[in-house]
Amino acid sequence: MGRSAPRAGARSAASAPASFRTGGRPSVKTGGVEQRELEGGCPLWLLDRPGPAILSAKLWIRGGSAADPTGQRGRSQLLAGVLSRGCGRLSGEALADLVEGRGAGLRCEAAEDGTLISLKCASDDATLLLPLILQMVSSPWLVEDQITLERQLNLQTLQRQKEDPFQVAHDQLRHQLYGDGPYGHDPLGVEAELAQLGREELQQCTQELGQGGAVLVLAGQLPEQPERLLLEGLGGQGWSTQAPVRHPGAPGLKQRSLASKLDDTEQLVLMLGTTTGPLGSEQALALRLLHCHLGIGMSSRLFVALREEHGLAYDVGVHYPARLGDAPFVFHLSSSSDRAKEASQELLNEWLRLLEEPISEEQLQLAKAKFRGQEALGRQTCSQIADRHALVLGHGLPFDFADRCLIEAESLTANDLHQAAKALLQQPCLSLCGPDDAIKVAETVWNQHPLNRA
Repeated sequence: MGRSAPRAGARSAASAPASFRTGGRPSVKTGGVEQRELEGGCPLWLLDRPGPAILSAKLWIRGGSAADPTGQRGRSQLLAGVLSRGCGRLSGEALADLVEGRGAGLRCEAAEDGTLISLKCASDDATLLLPLILQMVSSPWLVEDQITLERQLNLQTLQRQKEDPFQVAHDQLRHQLYGDGPYGHDPLGVEAELAQLGREELQQCTQELGQGGAVLVLAGQLPEQPERLLLEGLGGQGWSTQAPVRHPGAPGLKQRSLASKLDDTEQLVLMLGTTTGPLGSEQALALRLLHCHLGIGMSSRLFVALREEHGLAYDVGVHYPARLGDAPFVFHLSSSSDRAKEASQELLNEWLRLLEEPISEEQLQLAKAKFRGQEALGRQTCSQIADRHALVLGHGLPFDFADRCLIEAESLTANDLHQAAKALLQQPCLSLCGPDDAIKVAETVWNQHPLNRA
């Protein structure tokens, strides 16, 4: 998590000029990590790390595609794409020249629960580049021709996704799990609604940025006076926001269903899933260990059973993302269409196995080892560390949430994982995409399988 404290040369809140003070609150330093607050209320976390002279900054803003109003689905991602096309005194071309001319990376994207602005640069270039982050959210240009270009790119992406059987099955399952709710559409939006979005809608969205809370994390070799740099170009005014608080996110439907889509290919895509709970909920950690058991590595249960033992899978895995609301827990399998019956049967059997019997002690220890390994792999670079902390803090969870999970995971038993499965995985939905004959076979298996009658 945190490393050594920020450089001694950095000014404290009390000694900084009035317009750059940390909102009147003293900074808090614990275990090598320093917490401050920018003028306007944005929490600032500083993680000074030895090593290459690199700085990574992550601004996580609560909202995302789940907050898109009905009739404007796609608004958050469209705005995210336009934010880097000019801000403050810099046009889109000048902004690109400044960032790319320094060999840096600056991107912005919207996911379901938030919008993330990411900057990675040489520490020596922080003076020039760090001010861009808050300028992007407080004074974007929102030029009409750039909005049109970004909107067209997003529409083209949505069109291309319709040609991908895996994406078609995924989009279909998403609707089964969330209906027309906040999580029920691709973050890119809905084509008919996205096509109507313009500058007026993006201006409104810009005004709403930060209302749900935001957090900024800097990791690497930190500059002196980071607050001054971040607020530079804002006319001495802070960006108005506050720390994200923990509250329930979008719910899932939690009802069993079957959906299918014809596609003239030689493969069948199956997605079997349900909605569970948010990141940090009572049994989420148990499901995370099940995810490691089922889908991480070539020793995972689904890889061994479906690919190695039965030779059924072109691709197989488990999808379990972090969400503020009810997160999906999904098995996915791509198989030859002429083996539709066996593929459907075995995939459903694996889900039923979770409900009927706990994993072995040996499997539990392997899942815990994989969980520890995944956590370690996710903390190798400044960018990874900043990204992880921004996500956790953006969900209203403690800064040391990941460390707490590592400790708590060691005490979980196979029965704990089984109880979590029985509590949260009882009502799966099946989404199919493939040729007609294969879909009919898979539908018959689903209708006759004990999992559909449980």
